[in-house]
Amino acid sequence: MGVRRLLAGLGCLLLVAACTGGGGSRSGPAVEVPGEIVVASGRDVTGKNGIREQLIDAWNRQQDKANTGYHARLVELPGSADEQRSQLLGALQSGSASYDVVNLDVTWVPEFAAARLVRALPASMIGGDVIKSVASTASWGGKVYAVPFNSDVGLLYYRRDWLARAGVQQTDLSRSPLTWSQLDALMSDVNDLDPKGYEKAWTTQLAGYEGRTVNAVEAFASAVDDFSLTGSDGHYDATVDELAQGVAELRRRTEGAYLLPDAVHSDEAASMGDFAAGRTAFLRHWPYAYRTLFQTFGEQQLGVAPLPGRAVLGGQNLAVTESSPRARKAAELIAYLTGKQSERCLLDAGFAATRTSAYRDDGLRCTTGTSSAPSASPTGERADSMPRDAAGRPKYARPILLPALRDAVQRPRTPLYGAFTQTFTAQLGALFGDSPPEDEKLAADLDTALRKALPD
Repeated sequence: MGVRRLLAGLGCLLLVAACTGGGGSRSGPAVEVPGEIVVASGRDVTGKNGIREQLIDAWNRQQDKANTGYHARLVELPGSADEQRSQLLGALQSGSASYDVVNLDVTWVPEFAAARLVRALPASMIGGDVIKSVASTASWGGKVYAVPFNSDVGLLYYRRDWLARAGVQQTDLSRSPLTWSQLDALMSDVNDLDPKGYEKAWTTQLAGYEGRTVNAVEAFASAVDDFSLTGSDGHYDATVDELAQGVAELRRRTEGAYLLPDAVHSDEAASMGDFAAGRTAFLRHWPYAYRTLFQTFGEQQLGVAPLPGRAVLGGQNLAVTESSPRARKAAELIAYLTGKQSERCLLDAGFAATRTSAYRDDGLRCTTGTSSAPSASPTGERADSMPRDAAGRPKYARPILLPALRDAVQRPRTPLYGAFTQTFTAQLGALFGDSPPEDEKLAADLDTALRKALPD
């Protein structure tokens, strides 16, 4: 995308009706107010003075050099993703916080767009270099409301050394697609080995929050071809039979023979800690765990592969708030933070980049700040021992992470996502209780609850 085309598109933010066909957003102010652009975001998993902060600092240096009068400041919101969503909604609806840019979870874009809390953006801000599955998370109702910043996808981490000790000949599980039946067999092999400190074969995030939703959607999408809980308009679009198949698959994956009992109370931090401590041989987690776990393990000990079945797409997208008096400049900041070099920096630092070039263009390098500074590991170590390829990227990025992102499935896209995930999580909690219902009963109850939360 040429510079002239990008700047022309950004200028359209001040003439929204002309650029979007009208109705997508209220008109911005005729004259922008120079000053501080406030970016609201969740925690940066790359640690204190992480790569997001470094990229914003680099943009600020550019503004200082050009004497534009603008500066950007990152505000990290506390709490879980669910709590951050509530904070952002409350702040934007009440006008209690002056945010110009918000970093939205990919599942929140329809809700914030439908509520007219973020502005429609020029479609040209998302070029063909952005991974197709990732690009699709930034739109709602035929308009672009955000730009993909960093992505996410479920991955399988495993103890390669334990598989070797158990007599498994091929310990690189990324060489060919792995099925859950094959994974069950590997779990049985490690159970027989019973290493010191080992308790159960695998762990994941099944506490009553978004982690349970993610794991369930992965199971449901693996059990039912072309499974979708909602249609393109966000309305409920599933059957009891489909739900029953999904419940059966989730039950199979979480049965007591292999699952660490603590998994039903675990989030990302707890499940990673259990795996790092040697309590399990397998872990379902996100890409940022790659860097963190390699501060504890070496390549002969730790492996990573695509999840068996379908994996859920995650990540965050940057949007300009409807109330921002600096909308044009805020969009320029977003264009910088999501550009090719910035995406390469995000990848090097441990995030999943949104652009194909970050994975495939060996000539593209990060020259911003200290993007390779490691985050804290479960043991508190700081040395960056993450394996890297010849071009300096995380070693798994091109052969494993990029294909996983391309093949990932989305959670339901609906402006009522908050109601969906609360209902979905609560209903599926019965599966982990003392007397779990039969598949058909749980599916029927789930169907009834979802029809109330998401009218069809």
